[in-house]
Amino acid sequence: MSKLVIGYLFSGNYGKDEKIFQELAESKDVELVIFNTSNSINEKEFEDKIKRCDVVYNATADDYSIMFKKTIEHLGVKVMESSDTYYYTEDKWMFYMKCKENEIATPETILLSTNINVAKWELKTFNKWPVILKRTFGTMGEFVEKCDNLEQAEEAIYKFWKKGTERQPIIAQEFINSPCYRVTCIGNKIMQAVIKNNNGWKATGVYAKNFEKFEVDKELENLIKMVMRATKIKIGGIDLLKKDGQWMVLEANSEPAFDFIEEEREKLISNALDFLISVAARINNRNGNGNNHEAQVTVLNNA
Repeated sequence: MSKLVIGYLFSGNYGKDEKIFQELAESKDVELVIFNTSNSINEKEFEDKIKRCDVVYNATADDYSIMFKKTIEHLGVKVMESSDTYYYTEDKWMFYMKCKENEIATPETILLSTNINVAKWELKTFNKWPVILKRTFGTMGEFVEKCDNLEQAEEAIYKFWKKGTERQPIIAQEFINSPCYRVTCIGNKIMQAVIKNNNGWKATGVYAKNFEKFEVDKELENLIKMVMRATKIKIGGIDLLKKDGQWMVLEANSEPAFDFIEEEREKLISNALDFLISVAARINNRNGNGNNHEAQVTVLNNA
């Protein structure tokens, strides 16, 4: 019977997470096939490698990764997370709509027109100042501005539009003065909960200055499970705020960072890998494959 084979997508430099994944895969007797999506990839080689995988884990938050997900799914291989989850996690407007559909508390949000005069009227009607403006797609706090009045909002909208070749959709969201809370889940289990502290109003991972753990109560646990079910994320990070003592879900991230608490980094990656192994094993057994060769790590394009 062939050994379990797990694919791993990342972008940029081969970093600490990749090294830990590789070392843990070797220790757990799993073959790991690593793809650097930043490099030029030969289509035939990519297809041959992917078809050997039982499951592929996407560890890159790049917007372009959706094309790799779709390609892998087209080749008949399961991806964590699937391209379907991207629809509700990476698109901030659709995530808001999914929360409202499932009665999940989230900051009030509107989708702005691409006509500046209509957008200004919508902001006046929304009348929640200060307001947060965001492009519907964006990572690590990019294309996010806090505006105290209509004039600042108009400037921010034009600023967003000038950064691209076309007018990307923008949402306006009520500003909630709160630390940002991150809950990391793997499978159906909460693995870590941290407060992302920062002196400014932005509290995404790249802006937060320090992180401290907090206890998850039953109310929050139930809320997190609702989000995971609604988005169908299996390995994810849920960002939350608090408004008048009530939890508010801000975002769901399908490629969560594991390095908020450095001493727990390897443990989280090990938990994620164990979950991927369980998924790969089910697929492997369903396909009637065997398990009889040496563990190895395959690196594609000098990953």
